[in-house]
Amino acid sequence: MGNETQSGRWVFYTPWGVFSIRPNDDGFAPFFEEENLGWYQTVSTALDDLVGGHTFTPSNGLDTSKAGLPDDLSEWTFVWSW
Repeated sequence: MGNETQSGRWVFYTPWGVFSIRPNDDGFAPFFEEENLGWYQTVSTALDDLVGGHTFTPSNGLDTSKAGLPDDLSEWTFVWSW
């Protein structure tokens, strides 16, 4: 396996598209599809702002507070990646 690093993201599917919260080197970023909606130091603050509609607005104008996103990360699906 060598020096491969295991990581992943939390995802939630909605009728409008896929939301995700992705870790990066400095924290966590909420996404709508492939649009970065901000940057946060913790996954919980990224989730809170995404659910509350306090992130950048996706280009389709969707108010994330009305997207039906659960505020409990355990209701999101964690997808592993390499």
